[in-house]
Amino acid sequence: MTTTPNRTARERWRRIIFDHDTAAGRAFDVALIVAILSSVVVMMFDSLPGLSPQAHALLRRLEWFFTILFTVEYLMRLWCAVHPAQYARSFFGIVDLLATLPTYVSLLFPGGRFLALVRVLRVMRVFRILKLTEYVEGAGILMQALKASRHKITVFIFTVITLVAVVGSLMFLVEGPEAGFTSIPMSMYWAIVTLTTVGYGDIAPVTVAGRLLASVLMVLGYGIIAVPTGIMTIEIQKATNAMSLPRAVTCAGCGRADHDRDAEFCKRCGQHLPPRDAL
Repeated sequence: MTTTPNRTARERWRRIIFDHDTAAGRAFDVALIVAILSSVVVMMFDSLPGLSPQAHALLRRLEWFFTILFTVEYLMRLWCAVHPAQYARSFFGIVDLLATLPTYVSLLFPGGRFLALVRVLRVMRVFRILKLTEYVEGAGILMQALKASRHKITVFIFTVITLVAVVGSLMFLVEGPEAGFTSIPMSMYWAIVTLTTVGYGDIAPVTVAGRLLASVLMVLGYGIIAVPTGIMTIEIQKATNAMSLPRAVTCAGCGRADHDRDAEFCKRCGQHLPPRDAL
């Protein structure tokens, strides 16, 4: 069957845009990251109030240049993708779309153009380009730890919310509007600021009972901050140990079972092992 020129061009662009193992693909990705970082820098400078109107006009033109460039790139990805709908619904597909919309939205809402800073998320493609598998594996361990500790963290958050509500209500009764505690929500805001050891100082107790309650809350704050840290540390250690364990799979050729988790072939006979997700 004869390959049409359009199909040949589509496949060629697909290799350049989506294939990170070829020289052209790596060059395209590096140029894309440079353009993304440049557009973010332009957006940051455009937010400076001391620039001249001419400088702001130049930065706006540059922003439109990058927006049109990213729009063309997004349409090219849709055109040459094997499954365009699947790409559009993927994480990078959604980020790519969001990276182009803010400048168009600014035609109706001028301040909306600064939402274009979401483009910095597109730099995450550097993990694929540079083959930083160690960092990708580390992110997987972190996500696994977050998933394993979600119930404990949920209980911890509800406990903190309950403590904030109780202490905020007590402080409202003890101090009252004269000291700035004008309502229970305002008192809960003070409790959160105090519990997290931020301490803005915009509201402060003046009575002895209020200061005693604040002192107890401050001491509790140091202990409470350590709780999620300990939970996450334990789960990360468990996930790390699980990732370092050998694969529990036996080679059909020689019977050897102690293979690395990323092994595709048997250490002894070289026979292909079943994929990890098939275990």
